[in-house]
Amino acid sequence: MSDAWTINAEWEPLDAGSPEERAGFASIAIQARGIWLTEGLDALSNSLRKAPRLSAYSLAEWLAWNWWRLRWEPRSTSANNWSSSHRLATIGGGYIWPNITIFSDGERIALIAKPTEERPQTPFRYIANFAAVIQGHEFENITTAFIEQVLQRLDSERVRGTNLETVWNGVTDERRSPELARIRKLEALLGQEPDESNPQVLEQLIADSKELSNGAIDEIAADHGSDGAVVTATELREIAEAKGYDASPRNAVGLSSRSDLPRPGGLPAWRYGAIAAKLLREQESLDGTRIPNRQLTELAGAQSAVLDDKRGGKGFSFALDDSPTHSRVVLRSKWTTGRRFELARLIGDRIVKVNASRLFPATQSSTYRQKMQRSFAAEFLSPFDVVEDMLKGDYSTESQQEVAEHFEVSPLTIRTMLTNHKRIEREGFDEDFDALVA
Repeated sequence: MSDAWTINAEWEPLDAGSPEERAGFASIAIQARGIWLTEGLDALSNSLRKAPRLSAYSLAEWLAWNWWRLRWEPRSTSANNWSSSHRLATIGGGYIWPNITIFSDGERIALIAKPTEERPQTPFRYIANFAAVIQGHEFENITTAFIEQVLQRLDSERVRGTNLETVWNGVTDERRSPELARIRKLEALLGQEPDESNPQVLEQLIADSKELSNGAIDEIAADHGSDGAVVTATELREIAEAKGYDASPRNAVGLSSRSDLPRPGGLPAWRYGAIAAKLLREQESLDGTRIPNRQLTELAGAQSAVLDDKRGGKGFSFALDDSPTHSRVVLRSKWTTGRRFELARLIGDRIVKVNASRLFPATQSSTYRQKMQRSFAAEFLSPFDVVEDMLKGDYSTESQQEVAEHFEVSPLTIRTMLTNHKRIEREGFDEDFDALVA
């Protein structure tokens, strides 16, 4: 049994409803990091309950149907049906479901429980207000165990041939097939249900994966527009030729030793990125100094003119390698601070990548890789220890602005660092869910 999170079902009698409903009726308790996410006030008994009576069948069916999106799809505001695939409260069926949101950054899964509103005549009100982050494999193991527990219960009650059985058998077959699993993962990153993506888009993404690497194309898919459109490898080459600047991957800085670099996913993305930045700063003897534009471009192996372009670009920043000695770098921002940040993100992406890739994208999505890049860039350009020393406990907007100007970064960069390090309050659920529980 996982210490990270659990789903427990204690079967209860039910006299009415479909065979699946009666067989799957249970007291369901969901726990994460020792906190009961399903705890609430039972108005009928006037007591606290950790395990409200719900339909284990409906929960298992929802988990099975949304398996791929729950496992791989990051937080998104572009997908119209995002909530129905990530929030338990949307399951319905006449039950009062907990206000729990589940989503991924690729490496880790967030479980966010919020209290439900107090309403007259409501028999059960959830009170948990807690955020937990678990490893992807922990999510897979416990979810699989729960779904199979429900299936065993149905079988013991002689309820067979259910929709849950059909859906879960399909998911199990897909997980066993690398080709099918790849398609389902891309669909999830695109914010689409199984078999509902544009076949031509999927075919193009798979073809581009062979040219540019699975990891790079995963980031492209996760950065899809509201219409599901994604940029192709051919379009990236055209953009690089028209708006990019020459660079040399061979001249780009790298870590001489990776022994002190943690395993990706083993730490929150923002911590991982900060550690990588500190290691590179130490290696390059940068101390706590501001990195001038010329030095920053040299570290990226790029032309100095790449930071001077005020036109900016559309989409996202990226580096596209033609060979070990030639690359094109495209930056999106029109502002110097933004371009410095984007170029630092590309430096960070290069030094932490282990698998071979020709494309290094810096997008606006919330995957682990993108969050790591942002944290790397922030720490590399404006080391937190120095920022903290300069502020001397004064976290006012004016002081943050002064520090941002000193390091030639945006005020948002300084504010995000202070938030991640819990020096100031987080305004909403904005950047890295790991920071909520770090």
